[in-house]
Amino acid sequence: MRRLLRRVIQVLVVLVSADIAYATWSIPERTTLDAAARAGAPGKFATLSAGVTHYEISGPDSGRLAVLVHGFSVPYYIWDSTVVALTGAGYRVLRYDLYGRGYSDRPDVAYSGALFDQQLDDLLDSLHVTTPVDLVGLSFGGFVTAHYAAGHAARLRTLTFVDPVAGSPAPPSIFRWPVLGLWLWNVTQLPGKAESQTGDFLHPEHYPGWADKYRPQMRYKGFGRALLSSATEASRVPMDTIYGAVAKTGVPTMLIWGKQDQTVPFPLSDVVRRAIPAIEFVPVDSAGHLPHIEQSRTVHARFLAFLGAHAAK
Repeated sequence: MRRLLRRVIQVLVVLVSADIAYATWSIPERTTLDAAARAGAPGKFATLSAGVTHYEISGPDSGRLAVLVHGFSVPYYIWDSTVVALTGAGYRVLRYDLYGRGYSDRPDVAYSGALFDQQLDDLLDSLHVTTPVDLVGLSFGGFVTAHYAAGHAARLRTLTFVDPVAGSPAPPSIFRWPVLGLWLWNVTQLPGKAESQTGDFLHPEHYPGWADKYRPQMRYKGFGRALLSSATEASRVPMDTIYGAVAKTGVPTMLIWGKQDQTVPFPLSDVVRRAIPAIEFVPVDSAGHLPHIEQSRTVHARFLAFLGAHAAK
C-alpha cells in the first residue's frame, strides 16, 4: 500500500511540475528591452527621469501641439488615424508609449498617476514645449490625462477623453502575493492578451492583424508587472474625484464615447458627465471602445471643431 501511495505521489508531482513548467513557458516575456531591441523601432527615444520613453512627433513645426495618450496596454500605434487627421489639419502631434508599454522602459516602480505625470512632464520639457497643449486620453489614458490635468492645468489648452475609465476594480488579492502573485498574473492574463484586444471593436472583422501588432511588446520583460501595477494603482483612485478636480481647473473638456463600447460601457459616461457638468459630450453610434478608429471621420471632425473653438492661450 505504501509503495502504491508513493507511486501516486510521484505521478502527481510529475504532473504538477509539468503543469507549472508549461504555464511558465506560456508567459510571452522572453528578453530584455534594450538599445539593440529598439534598433529597428520607428519613432524616437528620450531618456527621462524614470527611464527611456518611446515617442513620435509629427506635423508642421509651427503647428499647435496635440498630445495623445494611449490606453491600458495598446501602445501609441492606436492613434494612427488621429495623427493623420490632425497633421492633415496643420496640427503638430506628439504621441508616446507609457512606461511599461511598447518600446518604453519597464521600470520596477509603482505605476501610479504620479509616475505618469512625471513621464509626460519630463517628455514635454525634453522637447522644450513651453506653450499649452491639447491633451487627449483614451481609456486608461483618461486616468493618466485627468490626473495630469488636475495638477498641471497651466500646461493645457484643452482636454479630450475618449471612452475613459470611470472606475477600476482592484485585481484579485492573490495577484498581490509576493512572487507568486506576479507569476499567476503573467500566466493567467498575458498569454491571451493580444487576441483579447479585438474585443475593443464593434466589428473586429474589419481589423485583421490587430492582435499581431500588439504581440511584439509582450516579449520584453516587465510588461506584465507594469500592467498589474497600473491596474492596482488606478483602482486606489476614485475617478469621480479625479474628474471633479478636472472640472475645477476650468480647462475646456470634451468627452467622446462609443455607444456600443463593451470594454468601458457607455452608461459609465454618466460618471464623467456628473463630475464635469460643463463637458462637451459626443456619443458615437456604431462604435465600440475605439470610436476614433471605427468612426474616424465623424470623431475627428468633432474633435477638430472642438479644438478650433478654443484659440491658443
